[in-house]
Amino acid sequence: MTDEEREVEAKEKRANEYDASQIQVLEGLEAVRKRPGMYIGSTSTQGLHHLVWEIVDNGIDEALAGFCDEINVTVETDNSITVKDNGRGIPVDIQKKTGRPAVETVYTILHAGGKFGGGGYKVSGGLHGVGASVVNALSSELEVQVTRAEDPNVYAMDFAYGKVKTQLHVIAQTSEHTHGTKVHFKPDTDIFTETHIYDIKVLTTRIRELAFLNKGLKLTIADQRPEKPTFEEFHYAGGIKHYVEFLNKGKEVLFPEPVYVEGEMNGITVEVSLQYTDDFHSNLLTFTNNIHTYEGGTHEAGFKTALTRVINDYARKQGILKDNDDNLSGEDVREGITAVVSVKHPDPQFEGQTKTKLGNSDARTATDKLFSETFSQFMYENPTTAKQIVEKGSLAAKARVAAKRAREVTRKKNGLEISNLPGKLADNTSKDPEISELFIVEGDSAGGSAKQGRSRLTQAILPIRGKILNVEKASLDRILANEEIRSLFTALGTGFGEEFDVSKANYHKLIIMTDADVDGAHIRTLLLTLFYRFMKPMIDAGYVYIAQPPLYQVRQGKMIRYIDSDEELQDILSQLPPSPKPAIQRYKGLGEMDADQLWKTTMNPENRRMMRVSLSDAEEANQVFEMLMGDHVGPRRQFIEENATYVENLDA
Repeated sequence: MTDEEREVEAKEKRANEYDASQIQVLEGLEAVRKRPGMYIGSTSTQGLHHLVWEIVDNGIDEALAGFCDEINVTVETDNSITVKDNGRGIPVDIQKKTGRPAVETVYTILHAGGKFGGGGYKVSGGLHGVGASVVNALSSELEVQVTRAEDPNVYAMDFAYGKVKTQLHVIAQTSEHTHGTKVHFKPDTDIFTETHIYDIKVLTTRIRELAFLNKGLKLTIADQRPEKPTFEEFHYAGGIKHYVEFLNKGKEVLFPEPVYVEGEMNGITVEVSLQYTDDFHSNLLTFTNNIHTYEGGTHEAGFKTALTRVINDYARKQGILKDNDDNLSGEDVREGITAVVSVKHPDPQFEGQTKTKLGNSDARTATDKLFSETFSQFMYENPTTAKQIVEKGSLAAKARVAAKRAREVTRKKNGLEISNLPGKLADNTSKDPEISELFIVEGDSAGGSAKQGRSRLTQAILPIRGKILNVEKASLDRILANEEIRSLFTALGTGFGEEFDVSKANYHKLIIMTDADVDGAHIRTLLLTLFYRFMKPMIDAGYVYIAQPPLYQVRQGKMIRYIDSDEELQDILSQLPPSPKPAIQRYKGLGEMDADQLWKTTMNPENRRMMRVSLSDAEEANQVFEMLMGDHVGPRRQFIEENATYVENLDA
């Protein structure tokens, strides 16, 4: 046996052994640094921002307990973070079990805090006690300062990479009866390798949301970085009532002030606010202990049940619905509604794929009972508004019935079963959704090139003619009557609307491929509006992409380069020899490329560039689509003026 063979045999033997020597014990916060994704989800941008929310959540918990009314967040010049609250301040006395100061225990031991039934907090959010220590473990430096109301000293403690750097010590004294906690930390760039730069827009959006969800609490966000210093303050005495008004800004509403409900039942606090608009879609946001429950849950179910029951009961008693009329469905009564449901639960149980679905049955009972009582009273006290709500639901019901036949078409499993599809859809031969791609291509000319240049095994082509229906302004029956939209849903095989089932998608890549001009951008926006309103699970699953065709071709002799931007073009031209003179072609449309060029530049998985569409902030996406595709011109004009990019016409 050779040395190499003996080494292979030894490796196989070690691989098959499993004894105590292979059990790894990680001390302190080493486990967090070893597997950070287990604690903050990822080490990408999302995980980076998650560190901030874990520290902010500690201040929010103080606010929920009634001891804090202000939280300040600052992005420092070096991209570190400072969070300051005026709560009680983390205790500095000795914690009996560890024999160390309580503040050290909180920042160095997982699952140490006042959130585990010790009487510190009735309701809390965040990662339930692992937040502070996780942030410490993933920071190259962290300093915490504490001031207690009954103590004139200002205490400080420094950490590095999760370990104590300087012991708890007094850094100053104050004669005032101040109190609170100040935390300054800098994320470890060895952990957050993808990016370690904070996005002020992401921070601001969440800070504003927390202010809405915790009425009376003042939150500020400051960016001290020299590129664009900013400061914003958020303070909403009306809480989620103001949240609904914010979401409905610029819309036509059925009644001027949102309905607001607040109550407590069996230790569960429930807040609901709603307002109807003239839109065709609904916008329902649900939260539990300030956590956005994207997948809904029992509190959402309780709200929906109560809303449908109250409206139908009122319509029956007032004779608006006759004896032989069917009840309005939940989908009918939610058309045009903007609603926020926020519950504070002492022991929330989350489930679902992303652990953002509330599972407590008592939350459903509490939300149903508390909301239905107040909303029923509102309906009887405001008969004119109540009649408008019922009539809007009745119109939605008629549209639903009219759309039923069209919806049946979209349920067919294979797009080729529809007689008008074979001429449009060029399907791929593989039936494996994981490797299948559907290109939605603008125009017959580009569609023809795409069909010729594609990989037939994995790539399907669906050409669309012109601009599809703007679903932001259309009722359901009109949407399903649109041939282009119906063909798209039929090809996908997912169903439609509330019946949408992403697991049935025939393609796991849905790629929008439009011209790089104004019309192409408009078509892309129309398609994205459709996807957001009626195919959102496809976006959530990461299945929606935007192709990035080049803007220019530069040819000099045998050299051919494809260029993506005017800046890159100027850079390339400055590097080329003056002779022979380079030929520059600007692609005004995909149809100007032959099949080979389209494959090489835009469709070949080996070298193509695509942008994946994501919804890091569903609320902002909702507002952007309403602003871009809605009826109000003013906000749209302002957005275009602020975001338009002006380029020189190099063809001139």
